[in-house]
Amino acid sequence: MNKFVNLLLGGLLLAFPAEAQNKNIYHKGWIDFNKNGIKDIYEDPSQPVEKRVENLLQQMNINEKTCHLATLYGYGRVLKDSLPTENWKNEIWKDGIANIDEMLNGVGGKSKLVEQMLYPFSNHAEAINKIQKWFVEETRLGIPVDFSNEGIHGLNHTKATPLPAPIAIGSTWNKELIYRAGEIVGQEAKALGYTNVYAPILDVVRDQRWGRTLECYGEDPYLVASLGIQMVDGIQSQGVGSTLKHFAVYSVPKGGRDGNCRTDPHVSPREMHQIHLYPFKKVIKEAHPMGVMSSYNDWDGVPVTASYYFLTELLREEYGFDGYVVSDSEAVEYVHTKHRVAETYDEAVRQVLEAGLNVRTHFTPPSDFIKPIRRLIEEKKISMATIDKRVAEVLSVKFRLGLFDHPYVEKIKESDKVGGVDRNIDFVKQIQQQSLVLLKNDGNLLPLDKNKIKKVLVTGPLADESNFMESRYGPNRLEKVTVLKGLRNYLKGIAEVDYAKGCDVINKGWPSTEILPEALTDSEKAGIQEAIDKAKDSDVIIAVLGQDEWRTGESRSRTSLDLPGRQQELLVALHATGKPVVLVLINGQPLTINWADKHIPSILETWFPSCQGGTVIAETLFGNHNPGGKLTVTFPKSIGQIELNFPFKPGSHGTQPQSGPNGSGSTRVLGELYPFGHGLSYTSFKYSDMTVTPLEQATQGNYTITFNITNTGKRQGDEIVQLYVRDKYSSVVAYDSVLRGFERVSLNPGETKQVTFELTPEDLQLLDRNMRWTVEPGEFEFMIGASSKDIKLRKTVKAL
Repeated sequence: MNKFVNLLLGGLLLAFPAEAQNKNIYHKGWIDFNKNGIKDIYEDPSQPVEKRVENLLQQMNINEKTCHLATLYGYGRVLKDSLPTENWKNEIWKDGIANIDEMLNGVGGKSKLVEQMLYPFSNHAEAINKIQKWFVEETRLGIPVDFSNEGIHGLNHTKATPLPAPIAIGSTWNKELIYRAGEIVGQEAKALGYTNVYAPILDVVRDQRWGRTLECYGEDPYLVASLGIQMVDGIQSQGVGSTLKHFAVYSVPKGGRDGNCRTDPHVSPREMHQIHLYPFKKVIKEAHPMGVMSSYNDWDGVPVTASYYFLTELLREEYGFDGYVVSDSEAVEYVHTKHRVAETYDEAVRQVLEAGLNVRTHFTPPSDFIKPIRRLIEEKKISMATIDKRVAEVLSVKFRLGLFDHPYVEKIKESDKVGGVDRNIDFVKQIQQQSLVLLKNDGNLLPLDKNKIKKVLVTGPLADESNFMESRYGPNRLEKVTVLKGLRNYLKGIAEVDYAKGCDVINKGWPSTEILPEALTDSEKAGIQEAIDKAKDSDVIIAVLGQDEWRTGESRSRTSLDLPGRQQELLVALHATGKPVVLVLINGQPLTINWADKHIPSILETWFPSCQGGTVIAETLFGNHNPGGKLTVTFPKSIGQIELNFPFKPGSHGTQPQSGPNGSGSTRVLGELYPFGHGLSYTSFKYSDMTVTPLEQATQGNYTITFNITNTGKRQGDEIVQLYVRDKYSSVVAYDSVLRGFERVSLNPGETKQVTFELTPEDLQLLDRNMRWTVEPGEFEFMIGASSKDIKLRKTVKAL
């Protein structure tokens, strides 16, 4: 284990492994990165970042500059070595590298060969220090590496603190909780030696068939932006960079198709700016993330990663982004191979660099990008000015992250005292509790009374499954509690818990059997019959249905949103027993559960819970926790209604005329199953006493909205109050209403709290006919609701 020497000079604390001093480059208050015995400007912590970048750039040769435009994927991905070897002097990164991604994070089969470097955290920190030490000491200019890693479900590392799927995080509507989640991700990253986290995802879901719905906060741009700001602020409060995903217009590929499609979004310019770019613009301006990941789709015929408009004019010039842009995997290659706007790969490389891309990321060696750049320079097909600008933007982030002042994890043993799933288990449960959404509860079947129940049947293919509790983009090697295990633990010594799987998640031949149904096999009939037989002897049935890890997610879009496989047949059979049925949904997308909504009294949406999902779900079903989450995506009744989402344009969700000159009767299903913002509680709430100040003023004034919320039931509960704004008349067609405020309020029985929202002119803006953001004079209706459809209070103001 390394021993550390700490030197304090003029308030600057430097720490480094003791053996590193043998290189004689470590001095009081600075490091001689270029080993020339002189404190160069870039080595001087007292100098401004701009001067340090300029000085370093002047000393870099072409090989060093081009190496700082590529990612090296870590051990088990591209890198074959877990630690530096003598051969590294012969590798292309002998001249440095921009960043190393997912280094020793526990992902991939080879990680089992280096278990000791993954956990405990101090072992990983020591390994990262050794790698960083090689780049500092063995490369000519000693430029430190930016160690990046994924983080949307919690930090992507063994035994890190897990978060539920982002769609569940969004369903908490709790800004303070999400800031804390970001803090934890940042703390653990810092302790482990990671310096840049790929999170949050700011994509706005508009097509529920899209597989990555579960990895987004929701379908509303204001909500996504508000939660994204908290996550970025939380991560970066720990001195770690946050990199936003995926810029831009990524979440609406044609037909919601993912996988090898991932392209051709049919989005108009106004919709793009008001929906899909809104979160990026707002988060960049308010939270100042250090990174952005460019997406591999096109927009209006131009690949985003090769678009000067997106990567320079919008991102840097309009939004003020001052970090570096990394490509999503294969985004550069697609410019040539898929989009076919470059006849050669070298031409694609030229296009993306001139557009504004800084660092290419893909699961192939970095030389695949670095060598083409060197050819382009040699052939004079790209200017050194462009190369210098792209490299300077990368170096600027490295300086701002403090990598040139504190290149190493400074207190290795302290890393074992930071975070981790065990240390943060209370938080893991808390964010899981707040993400649960009670969709339906007829007759107040929930919460169940454990003192009145003698036997519970737990059934369904997801009752004893846990593969959805870990994500490729989150922590791994977690101890997981399934719903069945959670209920057995909760009811131990109180009631008997019986189990029958009932059916598999899917049937043989799925998904083709969704359009060409096949009869149940004998084994499928037997599985359902077993559940029926056990249900007859039970007081209540808890059916755990939905999707597992392999039915939704990246590259797993769907053509149907029904319960997959034989799950619907199982549910119908369970209901036919006459026993009360509670449906627990585990899923990553809204499902078209029309039959369940009509026949099943209580439905609890849990999304993809993390490792404590079973514990929290059991406690919630029996009333230890009162579900207070709300939907951030609309549940359609049929995929034929898509797009069906919020916000929407007036009339776009309209009905059909029944009479008159165009009377047409009825030919389609109308309305959503559950609207945006929907979520019930075990208690009830009353909204009252709304005031707005002022009611009339010029367009650039602020508004203060207050109202009271009272818990009128007998249980403590959380209500998520929502503020919507409707522009009554405008020069262009505005959305019917837009979300412009929300707050999660916790109330004891009989308690009343006053809630205050502040609106600024920005909250009333639209893009006018000249595509300029402006507040137009006229009337605006401010609406307070329990969902986008359940509006409780209204006031109209006039902007002069």
